[in-house]
Order: sequence, then C-alpha cells, then structure tokens
Amino acid sequence: MLDLIFLAFIGYVLLLGLRRPFLWVLLYVYIDIIAPQNIGYALIKNIPVSLIAFGAAFGGWLMLDRKEGLRFSLRQALILALLLYCWWTTGHADFPEPAATKWDWVWKALLFAIFLPFTITTRARLEALALMMVLAVATIVIGTGMKTVLGGGGYENLKFFVNDNSGIYESSTLATVAIALTPMIAWFTRFGTVFRPHWAVTVFAVLLIFACLMVPIGTEARTGLVCIAVLGVLLLRYVKRRVLFAAAGAALGLVALPFLPQSYYERMATIAQPGGDESASTRVAVWSWTLEYVADKPFGGGFDAYRGNRFTYEMPVRQEVGNTTSVEFREVTDEARAYHSAIFELLGEQGWPGLAIWLLLHGLGVWQMERVRARWKDRREEAEAWIAPMATALQLASMVYITGALFQGIAYQPVMLMIVGLQIGLHNYCRRIDSARAALERISRLAPDENPTPKQSRNRRAPDAVTA
Repeated sequence: MLDLIFLAFIGYVLLLGLRRPFLWVLLYVYIDIIAPQNIGYALIKNIPVSLIAFGAAFGGWLMLDRKEGLRFSLRQALILALLLYCWWTTGHADFPEPAATKWDWVWKALLFAIFLPFTITTRARLEALALMMVLAVATIVIGTGMKTVLGGGGYENLKFFVNDNSGIYESSTLATVAIALTPMIAWFTRFGTVFRPHWAVTVFAVLLIFACLMVPIGTEARTGLVCIAVLGVLLLRYVKRRVLFAAAGAALGLVALPFLPQSYYERMATIAQPGGDESASTRVAVWSWTLEYVADKPFGGGFDAYRGNRFTYEMPVRQEVGNTTSVEFREVTDEARAYHSAIFELLGEQGWPGLAIWLLLHGLGVWQMERVRARWKDRREEAEAWIAPMATALQLASMVYITGALFQGIAYQPVMLMIVGLQIGLHNYCRRIDSARAALERISRLAPDENPTPKQSRNRRAPDAVTA
C-alpha cells in the first residue's frame, strides 16, 4: 500500500508537470531527499523513480520551460570543474570499484547543482525550491523530534524511515542539515507567499525549529551540538536584542534538559576529551595519514582512497575495580577508516586542486550572499524586502554546513549542493533586477522628455520580479 501511495503521488506530479515543468524539478528534490524507493517495500524498489524524475527535470526544462534570464555563473563553472576533475580521478582511482559506486551518485548531485540555477529565475520558483527542501527535510525531522521527546533516541538507536546509515539519514548529516535550514524556516514566517504569514505558519515553524534542535539530541550527534553553538553565535550579528536572544537560547536549553539521557552527556563529554573515544581518536590519525598521502599523491587517489590507510595509535581504556578507576593505554591498530571530515575527504580523494575548488565554491557563496544582503537590506517594498533575509538565511546555512563538514565526510551532500544552487539562483535574480534598472536609467537619460512621473518610477518593477 505504501508503494502505491508513493507511486500515485509521483505519477500525479509528473502529469501536473506537463503544464508546469518546474514541478518536475521539485519532484526530483523531493525524491532525492526523502528517497521513497528506499522506504517502500517491493514495487517501488524496482522502478528507477529517481532517474525518471532526474530525466523529467532536465527534459522538461529543455523542451517546455522558458529560458529567460539564463546565466552561467562562476560558481557553476567551479562545480563543473569539480565534476570533471572527479571524473578524471575516478578513472585513476586506487580502488576502482568503490570509487565507481560513489561516482554513481556524486555526478548526479554535482550536475543537478549546475542545472538548478537555470530553472529558478523568479521569486516564486526560488521560494518553491526552498519550501520543498524545508518540507522534505521536515518529513524526517518531525519524526526524529517526536521520537526524541518520547524517549526513543540514542546514538545509533534512533531509527528513521530507512534502515540505512548513509546520505541524509546518517545521524550527524541529518543534524547538520536540520540546523542549517532553521534560518530558512524562520524566513517563511515573514516572507512566504505560498503559505502567507499567519499565526498557524508561525506555530508550525517554531515547532519545526524545535524539532530540528532535537535532532542532535536524539541522535547524540556531537557535530550537531557544535552546529547549534555556531549558529547561535552567528545569529548575534542579526538580532536586535542580543541579551534577550541569549536568554531565550539558555531557556530553550533548559527546556531540553529533561529529554537528555545520561548517554548523551557521556558522548558530548568526548568533545573536550576526544582521546577517550575510539571514533574521535581515529580522526586525528586518519587526518595525519591523509596529509602524508597527498604529500606523495598531490592530485588525490580518487573516491574512497581512505581504504588504503593503516595506522597505530594509543587509546586510554578505563577499568573500574570496586571504587578504584584505573586508566591503561593500549596500542590499537586500525585500517580503512573514513576521513570524518569533508576537508580531508576532498584532500585525499581529489588532492589539492579538488580541495581548492571546493573551498572557493563555498567561500564565494558566503561572500556573494553577504553582498546581496548589504545591497538589499534597506528595501521595504514587499516585492524586494524578502531578498536580503533570504540571502542571510542561505549564508547561515552555508556556514553551519561548513562547520559540520569539518567533522564529517559530506563534501558532496546533495541537500547542501541544492543550497548552493539556490544561492546562485538568488544572486543571478538580483543581478537581473539591477541590469533591468540600469537599462531603464540609460533609456531615461537618452529620452529625458519621456521620463515617468515620480509615482510611476516608484511603482515600476523590473522584469520577472514577481512572476512565476
């Protein structure tokens, strides 16, 4: 029955897309995040729904969608360069079969990030994409938050829709994405047009943000706690009443205390004492190995090059005998340990060139969103007041993601690549408005006798400003 519901929904959206091809883009976003083919039981598993939606999104745009305002930006060129470089390193990978397996999904995520800005050329589409991402992630987050509140959490014990510890369903990845999207959730309470600002929208957004904050607790993801702290510090720049904001954050922490099991405190304690946890201890060893590896192979070893690592380190082991606790250091030999960091993931797999492209890609995103925010922050008209806050939300999402990526191998995380596409789309949208206004000013200077009245000038909107 569940398979039929999924297939009926997907088929219905495919039909609607015949009139509105952009819906196929949103359908692929939904499928890529939720992965209904992994949630179903039998029928849907045998149908390539992701590939169908992927083809429909591209084909629909090529054949049915308008191409107004088409731009190919520098950041899209960087993604394309990373895609081609990954293709090259995959062909020379240390471990060809695992590398080919990872390449199967990485190329789609990178290619879709290049394609996405071509489709989001209006405010309605920018908002629709952001809304689909938020609601798709919310589908997972709401269930996670409810299980946490009801006491069903715990490290590697909190079950999601699928029995799979990969992609967004990996606990630390979900925690990072959930925290990164909280500013965008707040944006919809003020500027949404699909769901207009209303007390019901605000209540839902507040509860969803609370559920997002519960994800790091329910999953006991240390990275999630770091992301919350970083987001809280970053928000101090934008709030007017910083003392009240800090007090509210402290109050929210107190509200969460009853839901924290003892295992959560024990796991969070390893942040300050990483040497006492095997997972944390091996990260430093893997990172050291990666630096030595790229010293010999500066262009990287292709996807999953970590499978060649082997190292020995000392780890403290606590033993309790009666009331006495002793610590003994034991030598541990480990091999084929994952990078646990996007920085070292890029470095080991794509070498210094791949890491440079990735850092430039996300650094430019933070800088561009800062420029958009500064350029549009004083706008008060309804048609433009939403731009600067969206840029701020996307900038915060990037910075939280980069923070989480320092401790996870999520360099090619599809949801965050969609955020990159959304940033490029917003930046291009603002450039089109500025270009249209500059053209109008040139026309006005050439024909001063035909200048519009002041009232007409204020009411004149740039092309594509509010159309779908």
